[in-house]
Formats: sequence, structure tokens, C-alpha cells
Amino acid sequence: MSHILHLDSSPRGSRSTSRALTKEFVTSWLQRHPGDRVTYRDVGQYPVSPIDEAWIAASFSKSEDLAPNLIDALRISDELIDELWVADRYVFGVPMYNFSVPANFKAYIDQIVRVNRTFTQDWRGLVTNKKILIITTRGGSYSNDASSKQLDFQEPYLRTVFGFIGVTDITFIHAENLTMGDEARARSLTTAQTAIQSLTATW
Repeated sequence: MSHILHLDSSPRGSRSTSRALTKEFVTSWLQRHPGDRVTYRDVGQYPVSPIDEAWIAASFSKSEDLAPNLIDALRISDELIDELWVADRYVFGVPMYNFSVPANFKAYIDQIVRVNRTFTQDWRGLVTNKKILIITTRGGSYSNDASSKQLDFQEPYLRTVFGFIGVTDITFIHAENLTMGDEARARSLTTAQTAIQSLTATW
């Protein structure tokens, strides 16, 4: 029995394609695995705070030395990291913004990449034996064309940052060409939905 952390990062509501695709995956997964548990986190419409000076001071201090204000500075970080630890599979929806990730998702990353919680001082990842599926939505195509692939700072960044904290079993489903006309959009969504259905049987 698995515990899934389902996270959406698009600030759009019902009009969000990435939200629709992560929901489709989780719904299909639960149909196959009805006993599994899901924790849902929405950092798109309910963003977490970016790290600040108090957060940095607290994260590099010994826990027994923390003053009340520094304990409070790490409260959301502790909550988010605890969610990571208790789940063994992650399903994240991440739209591409300006060739990378949305600012609210970057704030989430900064909250969970924390020394002595998700990685050690000698840069060893602690969040091991986990799987992550990242479903991205993109206006153009960056997966196959060499000239445009160099503009993709999304997948390489996500592979690097999650690998850094120990999550190396990473699967991507890219829904691309979503602003390239109705035909291209429909074809891309069909491809992504086919990949979703296939993955629910093998992941």
C-alpha cells in the first residue's frame, strides 16, 4: 500500500491543464490501488512563503538552540518536509514558466531542500527510496528538437534538485505544444493521457 503526495503548482484553477492531468493520474491510480492514501498540497493557489533571513538563521542552527521566533520560521518547512517523508510516491504538476518552474514552486523547493533534514552537510541526499512523477505543461516543444531543448531549464533543474535530496527515480510526462493551435494541443494532450494510463499500470 502506497502513500502518495499529490501536489499542484499552477496558480490557475479549473482552467489549469497540469491540474487536470495530475488529477487524471491520481484518479486512475486509486482505481487500481483503492487502498492507497493521498495527501494533497496546492502551492499554486495557496503558495508557501519564500525563505527569509530568519529561516536561514534557523536552518543553520542547532535545533536545541532555536529561539521561539526561529522555531516559527521553520514551521512550514517542517510541515512540508514531514509530508515528503511519510509519502513514498510523489505526483507533481509543474507548468513551464519562462523556460523553468513557477515562482511559487521554487518557493516550495527552497522550503524542502534543507540541510540536516533532506540532505547532509556533505551533500548526501536523505530522501531515498521514493518515486516521483512530474507532469509538466508547456506552450512549445522542448523534448526532441535540439535547438529548443537548450531552452529547457525545467526538467534539468527538477532532476538536479530532487536528485540532490535523494529522489532519483524520476518520471516525466510532458504535455507540450499547448499554445501551438488546437490540433497540436489535442495531439499532445492525447499523448500525455495515454502515457498516464500506461504508467498507472507499471509505476
